[in-house]
Amino acid sequence: MRAAVLTISDRASRGDYEDKTGPQVIRRLQQQGWDVEKSVILPDDQDGIQVALIECCDQHKFDLVLTAGGTGFSARDCAPEATLSVVERLAPGLAEAMRAGSMKKTPHAMLSRAVAGIRGTTLIVNLPGSPRAAIENLDFILPALPHAVKILQGDPQAEREHRWKPPAHKI
Repeated sequence: MRAAVLTISDRASRGDYEDKTGPQVIRRLQQQGWDVEKSVILPDDQDGIQVALIECCDQHKFDLVLTAGGTGFSARDCAPEATLSVVERLAPGLAEAMRAGSMKKTPHAMLSRAVAGIRGTTLIVNLPGSPRAAIENLDFILPALPHAVKILQGDPQAEREHRWKPPAHKI
């Protein structure tokens, strides 16, 4: 499965500090067997993020695109808006799962504006910008991502696995 990681940070894009989040997200994906083919640092600029997301989905046809950063309340945080402007369908359960898991660690998790959605056959998920929070949030959803990608790719087996099966009744 092919992935791209886009770090969203004005300061890291200017070289004011080293991006530590992107490399940690890449390591975690690779540990789980993902092939991370693209990693880029972008400023908090909605137009630039939109262009990068569209390129990742439409030209490179990555299975998964993760953004890291730009999901908070700061006036410059625009990753969710950029994501919402390019996705065709939302995948709210992923963002809900990340917030629910994070709420067990900090009440500030409710301030996350992260979203997830689908463009074509690519899943896009916004992660927080701090390295620790990005990995924690990724870990909450990571088990479901391979199955999600298989469904998006039209894998008939994945479709069958996705269907709800009623529990067996004992008499």
